[in-house]
Amino acid sequence: MLARSYVTKGLLTLTAVLTFAAVLPVLTHASDPGSANWTKLSPATSPSARFGQAMAYDPVSKKIVLFGGIGKTYLNDTWTFDGTTWTKQQTPVAPPVRTGSSMGFDKRTHKLVMFGGFNGGHTKSAFLQDTWLWDGATSTWTEATMKSSPPRATGPVMFNDPLTGKVVMFGGWNPTQKVPNLNKTWRWTGQAWQRLHPTTSPYGRGWGIAVLDPARKNVVLTGGNGDTIRTDNTWTWDGQNWTQQFPSTQVQALVSAGFAFDPGSQSVIVFGGFGEASGQNMNQTWSWDGTNWVLLNPKKSPSARDGLGMAYDPATHEVVMFGGEVSDGGKELRDTWKWTGR
Repeated sequence: MLARSYVTKGLLTLTAVLTFAAVLPVLTHASDPGSANWTKLSPATSPSARFGQAMAYDPVSKKIVLFGGIGKTYLNDTWTFDGTTWTKQQTPVAPPVRTGSSMGFDKRTHKLVMFGGFNGGHTKSAFLQDTWLWDGATSTWTEATMKSSPPRATGPVMFNDPLTGKVVMFGGWNPTQKVPNLNKTWRWTGQAWQRLHPTTSPYGRGWGIAVLDPARKNVVLTGGNGDTIRTDNTWTWDGQNWTQQFPSTQVQALVSAGFAFDPGSQSVIVFGGFGEASGQNMNQTWSWDGTNWVLLNPKKSPSARDGLGMAYDPATHEVVMFGGEVSDGGKELRDTWKWTGR
């Protein structure tokens, strides 16, 4: 049994008890031929060191957008990355400070949607349930107003539906609720959140991995903080229902890892995260090929970390990664890396 504390600069300590069988999976390795590798970038300017930031690609501005996280304090700044340079956006209005929010692009309204997070407070309201919209055409934030909303949570996962392209959200974590790990599925209509009712649902979790896999026309989900329920399992979402998959190799449950789909290798790429079975932050690179999890062997890798941000940049055809923390309650990072697929 492992007790892991999410220590946030002395403002609040949240303890999640993760119970697991300490048996590492049999690893399937794959050589990474050609240009499939991690490369550290050296942009002239960068966001400050942080972890737990929201990060997603915005097709309107054709830039990656980064918001908030935790550094020396909780943050609410907005940065964009054009493949070469990080630029801080001076927005007239900004969402309040937070970490653990989730962000995705809504193809219907052409805006990024951001939900939830945690602001470091000591009350139930420290777990957020507000929804904010980023307009890449004007570089502005607008808070969405609605009569009802998903429950307060940090660490939900957000992705595009394989059938409609709409933003879908799953899970999250809130220790002030009777069941801390949430397992509800929600869809953003462009004006409000609509709860979906699939026949089956994955076990509740926060800070998991969920990525649209356009090559297989579904979404793959794994890992996350499951408290007493194991999350070293794989599920797919087809736009209507969740289905558990049983790959011959299962990546260990990773909490707060980085993830993105890489068209170059036609696979989902996962890096880092806190490994429940190993009890430490990881620096492994995994891929999901639609059937199995494969441990890759790049010649160079970023240092072990969790709480990193990751997004695919179609302009450069590369997966971009930023920041994270070295260990739980440890040093925050501000480095930028790119993954070039096959």
